[in-house]
Amino acid sequence: MGKVLECAFIVLWLQLGWLCGEDRVRQSPQTLRLREGDSVSLNCSYTVSLFTGLQWLRQNPGKGPELLFLLYSVSEEKQKERLKATVLKQGSSLHITASKPEDSATYLCAVETPCSQAPAA
Repeated sequence: MGKVLECAFIVLWLQLGWLCGEDRVRQSPQTLRLREGDSVSLNCSYTVSLFTGLQWLRQNPGKGPELLFLLYSVSEEKQKERLKATVLKQGSSLHITASKPEDSATYLCAVETPCSQAPAA
């Protein structure tokens, strides 16, 4: 039997300016337990006035967030080893294949919009 991994997944919308209208970001599942070797998909859905980019980040306990993927266009897909991120018109997925104990972390989805840009000085 594989070791049980406990992973917490949350959404963080990096907001540098102000909200535009009804911009929203949601992530699921919010928490997840799996066994070593399992595969999992984390989903980030969003409703934004204008999409300019999406980031997937990982944060290990006691450390700052680490950028995993930066995606700028719909239908874009990137992969690093066992991790793969895809972005669609109103959502994104992060797939972890054959999970390992070092995958236990907090995963963050951040959506960029023109309203999340700092105003010009």
